[in-house]
Amino acid sequence: MSLRVKRVYEPPAAEDGVRVLVDRLWPRGLTKEAAALDDWLKEIAPSDGLRKWSHHDPARWKKFQQRYAAELDEQPAIVSRLRELASRGTVTLLYGARNPEMNNAVALKHYLERTGTVRKSRKART
Repeated sequence: MSLRVKRVYEPPAAEDGVRVLVDRLWPRGLTKEAAALDDWLKEIAPSDGLRKWSHHDPARWKKFQQRYAAELDEQPAIVSRLRELASRGTVTLLYGARNPEMNNAVALKHYLERTGTVRKSRKART
């Protein structure tokens, strides 16, 4: 089992496994067909308040990760749903943000790895 992170605007690939959008808002200008999603877990995305507070500010990245982890701790059912998907094989967490290193999908992947949900994958992008 492994987790990958990928921008939803990138073309789907066979190695993506199960493609899960983890943003609360639908990505601008993207059709459902182009997204080629297997699931959309809006509920696992950061709260609107946290998303607006962080405003993709690199200076707030560390605090964003901490606050998002606290939100995830309060949502065991949806986190368990993602764990179940990951237990069956590769899951690609899809995001719409422009920054490939500081976005909620990266923070979610790190959270799942840190809490022992999934193994760290050397092949998967962070």
